[in-house]
Amino acid sequence: MKCGNKSKLKRKDLNCISFTGRRKTKSKSITTCWYQRFILFLLFWTGAGLQAQALTGGLSGKVTMVDGQPLPSISVSLQEMKLQTLTDDKGVYRFQNLNEGRYIVKFQILGIKEILLPVEVVAGKITILDYQLPKENILSIQEVVLVKNNLHSFSKKESVYVARLPLKNMENPQVYTSVSKELFQEQMAIDLGGISKNVPGAGIPMIANQGRVTFRSRGFQAEPNARNGVAGAAFSVIDPVNLERIEAIKGPSATLFGKHVSGGYGGVYNRVTKKPYNGFGGEVGYVGGSWSYNRLTVDFNRPINKERTALFRLNSATTYEKSFQDSGFTNSLAIAPSFSYQINDRLSLLLDVEFNQAKGTSVVRFNPYRSKKVQSIANMNFPYYKNFLGDDLAYETQMMNIFGQLNYKISEHWTSQTIMSRARSVINGYISAINGKTDSTASAQVMVGTTAFMATNLQQNFIGDFYIGRFRNRLLIGLDYYNNSNHFDRYHTQTKAFNFVHPSTDFRVNRNIIDALTATSTVRKEKNSDNTYAAYVSEVFNVNDQFILMASLRIDRFQFKGVYNIMTGETKGGLSSSGSQAGPYGQTAFSPKLGIVYQVLSNKLSLFGNYMSGFNNVSGSDINGNSFKPEYANQMELGMKADLFDHKLVGTFSFYNIKVDNVLRSNPEDVNYSIQDGSQLSKGIEVELTVNPFKGFNVVAGYAYNDSKYTRANPSVNNLRPALSGPDNIFNFWVSYRLSQGKLKGLGIGIGGNVGSASYQTNTQTAKVIIPSYSMFDAGVFYDQLKYRIGFKVDNMTNEKAWSVRLTPQAPARFLGSFALKF
Repeated sequence: MKCGNKSKLKRKDLNCISFTGRRKTKSKSITTCWYQRFILFLLFWTGAGLQAQALTGGLSGKVTMVDGQPLPSISVSLQEMKLQTLTDDKGVYRFQNLNEGRYIVKFQILGIKEILLPVEVVAGKITILDYQLPKENILSIQEVVLVKNNLHSFSKKESVYVARLPLKNMENPQVYTSVSKELFQEQMAIDLGGISKNVPGAGIPMIANQGRVTFRSRGFQAEPNARNGVAGAAFSVIDPVNLERIEAIKGPSATLFGKHVSGGYGGVYNRVTKKPYNGFGGEVGYVGGSWSYNRLTVDFNRPINKERTALFRLNSATTYEKSFQDSGFTNSLAIAPSFSYQINDRLSLLLDVEFNQAKGTSVVRFNPYRSKKVQSIANMNFPYYKNFLGDDLAYETQMMNIFGQLNYKISEHWTSQTIMSRARSVINGYISAINGKTDSTASAQVMVGTTAFMATNLQQNFIGDFYIGRFRNRLLIGLDYYNNSNHFDRYHTQTKAFNFVHPSTDFRVNRNIIDALTATSTVRKEKNSDNTYAAYVSEVFNVNDQFILMASLRIDRFQFKGVYNIMTGETKGGLSSSGSQAGPYGQTAFSPKLGIVYQVLSNKLSLFGNYMSGFNNVSGSDINGNSFKPEYANQMELGMKADLFDHKLVGTFSFYNIKVDNVLRSNPEDVNYSIQDGSQLSKGIEVELTVNPFKGFNVVAGYAYNDSKYTRANPSVNNLRPALSGPDNIFNFWVSYRLSQGKLKGLGIGIGGNVGSASYQTNTQTAKVIIPSYSMFDAGVFYDQLKYRIGFKVDNMTNEKAWSVRLTPQAPARFLGSFALKF
């Protein structure tokens, strides 16, 4: 009979379900049925598993700062078992299936002594072992992202990049603005220009023809060339999909960052990227709006090993938008993977990549005819909504930045930081500008071909935090190597003049016209490169808990290899940016930095002052063959910082004075050469304020006043405000309220504005091109929940007409709607 045949099951066969039962047969011993054996097998192993679990236990806990805020990505290990994990974004760690007994738990945090704590694991239970740091503001060399209450997220200021030392904002004598992801997410800011609206003095961003964006800072140009504190230049669109925050570091910052990062003298923008965290999560979002705007974003994070010491995060976005003008478009794809690995309890690795590919048309860049009179761009009859170039005159860019960082804890007082950064940007296609010929006519200047930029940055830093007697010392010692290589293979063309006031029916410049001009143009086919070797040291000395001194020094050796003409094989023969011949040369520059801080109220109110120096290596020579010297900028600054009422009032007030010597200006006798005999003075005040007076209500505001002028320059510009220096008065604000309880918890509304005074595109004694003042306002509503977020926003809701310093018209009212799913 078959054991599964119930109809033939006899009573005497029932003994087959007994584990020990027997029955007589003619030729076989009693056996169990197959499915009964399977059941018995499951029962046995389930019982064994339950018994095994009963004999093991677990260990869990939370690591927090002195103020109770969680510390993510902290190494936690069990020495006896050689097990290691990382705390998650809530500061929690876990170990499972531990044998009953005593263990030593080790917490390893860069910058402080390792913590060893005994613990006893009891079978069948989860033992809890929490740890709270006894010292305030422990900042590791690898960035620790504090998970704070969203109500105070706009006030987060701490940074490991600005001073490259474990230094709090209240201890730092330098001014910087930090724009957090939470703030620009609430504002539905979809590009760097939208994010920079929160930086005092940034003004209307200037968009270059490859999609690059630059800002104004203290009367000078500032670029987002720093990424996680090192070189990360991109001559293309930079998508903010992987940004944790933007840090606008004010003043000549070459002492720690170098000329290749700091660029101008007003400051540098540092892009802090999102880092992997110990947990599974992410977000998928969509934004749609005016002019066929479509944007899809993905943020995905997960551990990739069971110990949760290897973490992976991927951010990606694709964006398409038509211009508000009658032609023009942009289409881009950004992919930004990031990987971190806690190799052991002392050594960690961070590796991330930015890849961006874009296709688009040049924005309108208008250079008016310089007639000897005062005129405003608003009265020139240059069309605001018209683009004179066709969509077939597009450029393509590809950018890839690779960033690697190794952190090694040498001892409780010293940490080693090794950094490699490599940036590549390639531009191919058509890049244009419109040059005025008369008060009513202009021609298109179109550059055709390929331009490639490659930069490599290697750094080795040693960071110490130690006491000599009762005096605390924080010391940075670093070496820096930077190589820059550029390759040009392009033509410059100029179209015939057209009437921009009354354009003809065939006014639009197309690809056929430019390609025909290219056939008769001279190619620029050359390459150049340079090396910078630098060493720097920075010391922060605590006289006591209130009185802090900073002294820093950097030495740079800049070696320019010259311009190599691929057509002729000659190294000389290219033109520098100043218009003169550029052969090989070398320059050495020193950059000191001094600072003083007095904390009137510890961690709450401080007075500060600083002296900083910056420089810019200048290639070429004047008309007499005299080589140019580096430009030097010196800044004196005094101010006050406040962080009061449990972070509900955070602000900075500062007064600065910057002087730039050896400034180049055009030679009035020969425009192909420059003269180096002038100075530029820039002074002003900046105010930044973040207020959270009651739960759910936030105010972010800033004001910048800048007074700049040339001195010892040609009479045509002497004592005048330099062109392209932006407005002398700029005001920004964002006010929002979010319900923090009730059925509509998470519902909020916000309104913001940016106001700037008149500025100049051209400013001489005989000719002025005025850029009018502007007042642009945005407003939005949002509903933020645990699993999703919805938003709607209007940018420039009053349809204000405004122009950048390069006379690029700004978009009128734009409507945006967004939806995001969180997991």
